[in-house]
Amino acid sequence: MKSVKDQIDVFKEGAEELISEEELSKKLEIAAKEKRPLRVKYGADPSAPDIHLGHTVPLRKLREIQELGHTVVFIIGDFTARIGDPSGVSETRKALSEEEVKQNAITYQEQVFKILNKKQTEVRYNSEWLDALSPTEFLTLTSRYTVARLLERDDFNKRFKSNLPIAVIELLYPLLQGYDSVVVDSDVEVGGTDQKFNLLVGRELQRDYGKFPQAVLTLPILEGTDGVQKMSKSLGNYIGVQEEPSEIFGKVMSVSDTLMLRYMRYFTGWDRATCDALENDLNKEKIHPKEMKVKLAKQIVSLYYDESRAEEAYEGFEHIFKNKKLPEDMPLFTFKESSMEIGPLLFEIKLVSSKSEARRLIEQGGVKVNQEKITDTKLEIDLDQEVIIQCGKRKFARVCKA
Repeated sequence: MKSVKDQIDVFKEGAEELISEEELSKKLEIAAKEKRPLRVKYGADPSAPDIHLGHTVPLRKLREIQELGHTVVFIIGDFTARIGDPSGVSETRKALSEEEVKQNAITYQEQVFKILNKKQTEVRYNSEWLDALSPTEFLTLTSRYTVARLLERDDFNKRFKSNLPIAVIELLYPLLQGYDSVVVDSDVEVGGTDQKFNLLVGRELQRDYGKFPQAVLTLPILEGTDGVQKMSKSLGNYIGVQEEPSEIFGKVMSVSDTLMLRYMRYFTGWDRATCDALENDLNKEKIHPKEMKVKLAKQIVSLYYDESRAEEAYEGFEHIFKNKKLPEDMPLFTFKESSMEIGPLLFEIKLVSSKSEARRLIEQGGVKVNQEKITDTKLEIDLDQEVIIQCGKRKFARVCKA
């Protein structure tokens, strides 16, 4: 096993903050003497079924920690997902049903284990202990934190000052997440910078319950493909790990050169030395930015599919964008109707995830019908003859009447 110093270096690489290095060193020393792994907690609320590359930043760090010999305690927040994590949001989240949460949790796990080592991962559902809390135990937990302290949270504070509603149940969220750390005896908790307040609540609650408080490791929140806002499915600037290889490849190729370097360090699984060498070659003009981006896109596709699918995605990208030709393998959709409005049609053929996204793309000029740009959101598409629909730069489909 690596020395304590070397392990600390792995924990800190690419992280925003470690609270505290001294405490983590002590934990590593004690664990080594007792010949046991650290318990490194990571929690995720399955509020949506799919994960995108932004979610993989903490997962890749956790995999590095597993390679040091430690155990990841992966907590699926099936109880807390019914509340919705208020971190970074400006309004109360819509509550999910128990059935929605269960289904999302299954899909989420399938994707998570594309990165984590399943043998070194302990999966827990926090409904196991939160559903079991008696009224007295629950009231005792709520008594350990004040409303004033909870309102110190940046997102709560902003909403309070702006007279925006904050549900009492949202104020309980940090306490419930913190209590998870008490129950599973977390040594370290990993999360994004937007989770810092919640992670620190876990430290304080562990101390209140007479336990050695967990160390806290925060990781950066990466920008989406627009290079401005954090990666988010609702903002449409995401790259999903279950998207088609061609879609992943094309989206990576569309990012700026500056963002390309951040993606290289956080999304590829390449070590620091490899990333440093590639960035050095780029700075010395030994490699062209486009060539570098192709390497990045191929690597990301390979992680979630394989090298052959990555090569196919590259060839497809070159065929469409370099040669300015339409793809040969466009899917064909047939309908009983002789015509359909463009918005619902885009949704039916799965080129958009919602009708609102369809409307937005049409208004922004991102939709073509038979290679002609359209802007009319109510346009009726005649299906008596085959029509080619293009959505964005990379999504194509053929449609006609059955």
